[in-house]
Amino acid sequence: MSYTGQAWKRFEDPRLVTGMGVFVDDVKLPGMLYVSFLRSPHAHARILSIDVSEACSTPGVVATLTGEDIAGVLGEIPTRVLEEWEMDELQAPGLPVLAHGKAFFVGQTVAAVVAETRDLARDAVDMIAVEYEALPAVLDPLEAAKEDAASLHEGMGTNVFMRKFHDRQGSGLDDAFAQADRIIRQQYNVQRLAPLPLETRCCVVHYEPDEDQLTVWSSTQSPHRYRGMLANALDRAPDSVRVIAPDVGGGFGEKQGLFPEDIAVGYLSVVLERPLKWIADRQENMLTFHGRGHTADVEVAVKNDGTILGLRLRNVVDGGAFVGNSTTTPPYTSSHRIMGPYKIPAARVEVLGVATNKGPTGAYRGAGGPESAFCMERTMDLVARELSMDPVEIRRKNFISPDAFPYQTATGLTYDSGEYGKSLDLALEMSDYYGWQEKARLSTEIGGPLIGVGVSTVVKMAGAAGEVRTEDAWITIDSGGKVTARTGISPHGQGSDVCMAQVVADQLGISPSNIQVLHGDTDVVPSGGGTGATRGTVVGTSAMYTVAEKARRKLSRIASHLMDCPESDIVFEEGRIYSQLAPDCAKTFAEIASAAYSEELLPPDVEVGLNFQDRFTLSVPYYNPHSFATHVVVV
Repeated sequence: MSYTGQAWKRFEDPRLVTGMGVFVDDVKLPGMLYVSFLRSPHAHARILSIDVSEACSTPGVVATLTGEDIAGVLGEIPTRVLEEWEMDELQAPGLPVLAHGKAFFVGQTVAAVVAETRDLARDAVDMIAVEYEALPAVLDPLEAAKEDAASLHEGMGTNVFMRKFHDRQGSGLDDAFAQADRIIRQQYNVQRLAPLPLETRCCVVHYEPDEDQLTVWSSTQSPHRYRGMLANALDRAPDSVRVIAPDVGGGFGEKQGLFPEDIAVGYLSVVLERPLKWIADRQENMLTFHGRGHTADVEVAVKNDGTILGLRLRNVVDGGAFVGNSTTTPPYTSSHRIMGPYKIPAARVEVLGVATNKGPTGAYRGAGGPESAFCMERTMDLVARELSMDPVEIRRKNFISPDAFPYQTATGLTYDSGEYGKSLDLALEMSDYYGWQEKARLSTEIGGPLIGVGVSTVVKMAGAAGEVRTEDAWITIDSGGKVTARTGISPHGQGSDVCMAQVVADQLGISPSNIQVLHGDTDVVPSGGGTGATRGTVVGTSAMYTVAEKARRKLSRIASHLMDCPESDIVFEEGRIYSQLAPDCAKTFAEIASAAYSEELLPPDVEVGLNFQDRFTLSVPYYNPHSFATHVVVV
């Protein structure tokens, strides 16, 4: 029996549905204090003075912290830009832990209060008196992108913090537009939004001065990356910081990085030598991180038969006041992914990241993919309308053919495979697309309800890029046959641990329920890229598969020695290991595992023990494979 791909109950579900889950707010430590933050009410303001005296004199308040207190002590949050992105321009204003001198967006952290209770910390924040001088706010990214626009950050000389071109003039873009029968133009606005995981951003930090060890419980998607960034921000060795991601109540990309509050709480815990807890309220969570915010101008050169010859795109992305951990990711990936499943031979794409007086943006649910898909699919519908053609046939006419793969798009992505026409046909049949089109026409004729029928075809890249296209995995089997797998993937609802257990189970011939999968603790799992960018199965489970193969090979070697048969004859099945030539002489999985710890039972060239580690790295530097889908919607 093969377990991979079969429906299987998630391991965490019984614990979660019975209220036995452990989230960050469930962590309670002796002597714990609580942190609350004062935030700017202004989009842009000069901070003239901060008076914390009333808060400090309040019983139960232990400490306060302002930007002046940590000036020169704590640095800015670094952005993440991969070398292979080869940005044409990049000057990233980093997000400070606490505003000092100026506040640049509503919700920016200005001061912190530490108190004996959460309510007292919140009340004391209201006692801090701040004198602001309001300044003109830069809110329109299109205006901010202009060359003569006033620069938000002194020293930059511009509000454009990043620029990336995909300019393939050699593929005939000018000729494409010269030969076009029609040129169709449209501007698209993809509005900002706030990720809303059920569990807001939060952390508990416990400093142990005797060991100089910092333990952090964080609602994070990427414990190891979080540890590295936090250690760097606090000027500590990474091995002096332990990060634990317990049950995580949603992430959506927001929880891949590090935020000012994490650094401030870590710093204060070290200074006070007390455990601290911070839980963002819903308003704080909505103010301090956003997704999307793109304004895209698209032009396509089209023949009268519906063939698209070329595309121009200028995408202005509202990045907010500072460049956070993943602010540059959606603009860059959207510029690559605009081509979708279509064979468009020539393109010129320019994407600009622009600073405004708004909260920082970053990776959110697709990180540029949904934005580019919206622009491309809406454009396909406009082309169909302009030419009085069926939107389905416009798409079909421009699909990349199945025999063209691997296919490099005009923006430089290499697609590994795709059968877009087959996906489209299946969706049309399943949805009764043309039946609904007829219903919509008849309903309009008789003055009935308006019925809208829409179709879209999209490509989704997976696997991540840069350092996170690599993942490690570990398997340990003890002398009793207990299998423990460890992964750097840190699931929070995806069920990745079940997927990994199924892969290991197929290799070892045991049930997935007999495999323990550990993750989310940097002391238990040595390294990991975390969960995000559709990498959990593509990279993480591939790593688990390779290490499971290692385990199987060693167990096969031991079994063949004990059974005096070739390794190629060994079968793993339902907890039994046997030679296919003598299936009645089987040994249990536990018996072979036990033999692995007895030197006298092993072949002379086999070491005692069953501990395995392996690494998987995607063979391409930037996102592969590329899945695809067709969607039909009736409104």
